[in-house]
Amino acid sequence: MERKTERIRMYTRFERFWHWAQAVLVILLLATGLETHGLYGILGYEKATEWHNALGIGWMVLYVFILFWLATTGEWKQYVPTTKRLMAMARYYAFGIFRGEESPVAKSREAKLNPLQRLTYVAISLVLIPFQIATGLMYYTYSTWSARGWDLSLGEVAGLHTAGAYAFLAFLVVHVYMTTTGHRVLSHIKAMITGWEDVPVRK
Repeated sequence: MERKTERIRMYTRFERFWHWAQAVLVILLLATGLETHGLYGILGYEKATEWHNALGIGWMVLYVFILFWLATTGEWKQYVPTTKRLMAMARYYAFGIFRGEESPVAKSREAKLNPLQRLTYVAISLVLIPFQIATGLMYYTYSTWSARGWDLSLGEVAGLHTAGAYAFLAFLVVHVYMTTTGHRVLSHIKAMITGWEDVPVRK
């Protein structure tokens, strides 16, 4: 028996824009970055490097706008970590979701993210993204290291940047899978396109 749902306006226009823009940038950065490592050849090393640098700068600019939007709209509150029902969500993702159980945390306009999602997105937004930007900028400004007195290994910085890229790839795979776990397979994706989402009605 299908659960009763109600339609609510979940995501704003800018929220949807930055979500899809960031998704495209991350995918293209992964593609061009992996090509510079010689995993395949489509653009060629020089073109792939040029595109990777330009995309990286574009992502950095978008990231600043996202932070500004979160700070000025109060949406940053959606990402405040909480341990309330954290283990219940972990159990749900590990077992309950495969048994057709209802999520222990209701989704609403005021609380779009469950405790596990909050922890994940905070870690990505405040740790992984700044880490990628920092190592990317360091790699990009390699020719200035001597003048700055930096005694660093280019290989180590490149290795750290690549490790961060693979972390993003892992997140991307899990994130795409999680989009299929709504009350219907394409529910979450449609919501991020239209802004409207059908959420289960709680008794």
